[in-house]
Amino acid sequence: MGNNRGRGLQANALGTFDTVVMAVAGSAPAYSIAATTAVLVSAVGLASPAALLYCAIPMLGIALAFSHLSRIDVNAGASYSWVGRTLHPFLGFISGWALVISATIFMVAGSLPAGSMTLALFDEELADNTALSTLVGAGWFLIMLFVVLGGARLTVRAQLVMSGVELAILALFAVLALLHSDNARAFDWSWLGFGHFDGVTGFASGALIAAFYYWGWDVTSNLSEETRNSRRTTGLAGLIGVGVVFLLFEAFTIAVNVILSSKQIQDNEANVLAVLGAEVWPGWGGKLLVMAVMLSTIATLETTLIQVTRSLFAMGRDRTMPSALGRVHPRWNTPWVAITVVGVVALAMLVASNFLGTVGEILSDAISAMGLQIALYYGLTGLAAVVAYRTTLLKSVGNFVFGGVWPLFGALFMFWVFVESLGELSASAIAIGVGGLAAGLIPMFWYWRQGSDYYRPAKLDAARTVEADYVPAGAGGSDSLVHEGLPTDF
Repeated sequence: MGNNRGRGLQANALGTFDTVVMAVAGSAPAYSIAATTAVLVSAVGLASPAALLYCAIPMLGIALAFSHLSRIDVNAGASYSWVGRTLHPFLGFISGWALVISATIFMVAGSLPAGSMTLALFDEELADNTALSTLVGAGWFLIMLFVVLGGARLTVRAQLVMSGVELAILALFAVLALLHSDNARAFDWSWLGFGHFDGVTGFASGALIAAFYYWGWDVTSNLSEETRNSRRTTGLAGLIGVGVVFLLFEAFTIAVNVILSSKQIQDNEANVLAVLGAEVWPGWGGKLLVMAVMLSTIATLETTLIQVTRSLFAMGRDRTMPSALGRVHPRWNTPWVAITVVGVVALAMLVASNFLGTVGEILSDAISAMGLQIALYYGLTGLAAVVAYRTTLLKSVGNFVFGGVWPLFGALFMFWVFVESLGELSASAIAIGVGGLAAGLIPMFWYWRQGSDYYRPAKLDAARTVEADYVPAGAGGSDSLVHEGLPTDF
């Protein structure tokens, strides 16, 4: 499996700061708050801050799992490679497929708000026009497609501008919301407890939506072949990303619950932030936050494109999907075939989604469906980390907690959320979520019969990899995937 690695993607294109920016942008703070807060509040009400808090703890466990696995296997496919080499190649393929499907659905669910937010900057009425929103959203999607095609460096430069402005606006409004005196209800510490959940199933449905909020920081692992010193950088950036977005999500969810009435939240489910902005800073506030959401949505379309195209690239390279997907553009060093295919499919789905209903309806089913797929591949990756590091776990307390207990807790939490929420979701959300996963069985069995090397993997074992993969600085060539001298033990 490992013999044809190393050619292709542009090595050493990204540094630590770039990677942290990508992790934060991947979770799309402003977009997640705008698109998902109403869904979360309608699911769990005042327990929404608690759902985000209790989902952050297992999510950090998953981020630790990604961090540990990226130290011992640098692969653009990330969990597709790791799960395949530790648990089973079939599970690895399904992990990669779950990411591909959820990311493709997201590009449809994300392009619509990008369009409607852009229109809302000029005219509130236009923003409700689904056809026009689709057209403008498709325009943004195509621009991001060309940026991603242009290479990792161009992608990060665009990301720095978009996410920089977005985070500055969010920070400003977090402060303004704190100083705001005209409140619909007073903050209560019980919002962070378990008391407001409607039993266990209520908690699970909240956790599923919260998982969608956080999703995206793991783009750093899909960029590992293009990152300097990636064995350390990608995992660290993912952990920092989860921490940053957790603070933003918590601040804004509490602010929404304090400042807006339940009716305001329900009436503006596609964009709670604009209403919050108008309350906190009448006149300009709404517009500025709409702009933050627009930038955030476009920024996360870009990171999602990277995740899906790098995963398909790894699959094409391993011949578990058509091998053309593994082709790299000679000049830009990007998987241009994968990018083109994803672009065509996503645009076709975007046009088709127009016939399905309003922006709000499309979003809520899509978010729940993606939550299932995300929970599955995060859970499998958490397990993979524990299996890969099993022989080193008892060497120290740190290894045991950060390499074993916490990732395992994260994995079990994700699986529990997956199973528990199946009973709660609408038929269409389950059809999109589970049906999308089942579709992956066709290429999986087809390429398994073709005899892809991926299905005969070299097992991942941290104890062995730590010794074998240590290369002194400068010893690996410029295309080497083992970037810089760095012992990969804990």
